[in-house]
Amino acid sequence: MSEQNKANAKRIFDAWNERDLDAFDEVIAADCISHDPQNPFADIHGPDGFKKLGQMYLNAFSDQRFLVNEQIGEGDFVTTRWTGTGTNDGEMMGMSPTGKSAVVQGITISRFQDGKIVESWTCWDTLGMMQQLGVVQPAHSATT
Repeated sequence: MSEQNKANAKRIFDAWNERDLDAFDEVIAADCISHDPQNPFADIHGPDGFKKLGQMYLNAFSDQRFLVNEQIGEGDFVTTRWTGTGTNDGEMMGMSPTGKSAVVQGITISRFQDGKIVESWTCWDTLGMMQQLGVVQPAHSATT
């Protein structure tokens, strides 16, 4: 079952890359809960919340791509380490496009039931993305 769950977890990233957000219906349960603190649509459960999130980021980064770096499956859980890249060429949560590119790292843990994701935890380098986009100033060394 772990291999099938890993394939289904990867399917989310593949569908995002293919701009086929309707594929989320295939692998995300209707009552799936997102525990991503950066997700403004976390209160919308199931595929619809994930689609809204995906569309928001695709509108903000039209060339966005995900690379699945590695996956670990254990029981009902799959951990996916990923890299996302894109150029901010569209509005995002009230922020005007910067025209700058960003590369971010993240980890998503998905819990499966009956072959579908029922719960998801994502942690990614939001601050690093905002620094790369020039929206937030990079930290300075304490010694300077």
